[in-house]
Amino acid sequence: MNAKPAPSRPAPRLYLATPVTADPAALVAALPKLLAAADIAAVLLRLEPSDPRTLTSRIKAVAPVVQAGGAALLVEGHADLVARGGADGAHLSGLKDMQEWLPQLQPSRIAGVGGLETRHDSMIAGEAGADYVLFGEPGADGTRPSAEAIAERLDWWAELFEPPCVGYATSRDEVHQFATAGADFVLVGDFIWSADVPTAALADAGEALRQGFAAAPRQ
Repeated sequence: MNAKPAPSRPAPRLYLATPVTADPAALVAALPKLLAAADIAAVLLRLEPSDPRTLTSRIKAVAPVVQAGGAALLVEGHADLVARGGADGAHLSGLKDMQEWLPQLQPSRIAGVGGLETRHDSMIAGEAGADYVLFGEPGADGTRPSAEAIAERLDWWAELFEPPCVGYATSRDEVHQFATAGADFVLVGDFIWSADVPTAALADAGEALRQGFAAAPRQ
């Protein structure tokens, strides 16, 4: 009897991080075209520090635009403001934040986790029920692992674990590389917003994602 074939891996999708935002007006104006430029699963809203009332107002301004474009809105940190602002979830940094906020967010909201320095940390997050684990984001000092090391971590996770994994990409080439390695989502941000035409850069990242997935050894 032949062995049952492994199920096909779903095609990866983009996860768009915003610039750090104080006044969301320009972001709100830009988002509809950006969300139409590529297949974006979610938007990560990064906010300038402020008081809770102001932060909630910023989330409320962005959430309906993102959701109308067919994506989920996650807030970087500020898990206490997610429900009040109408967001779909929060991105938590490190196991301490995860342990505090994951039970309060789930099951009605998304709780993703980054800041996972070791394989053991990521396994703890996965076992705790994180909706995704993020690999490759810069640390507090601005440094990050090599693209090769991030790809290796994504490949390891995709082979062994069920929760989705996200690769933090800083270029089109990294989008391609992480899609090939097995990322379920690829987070893009600064290199999109710094491009001459962000919508074109995002569309190009989407094409890199498709090409990388097509080049993957397993599907």
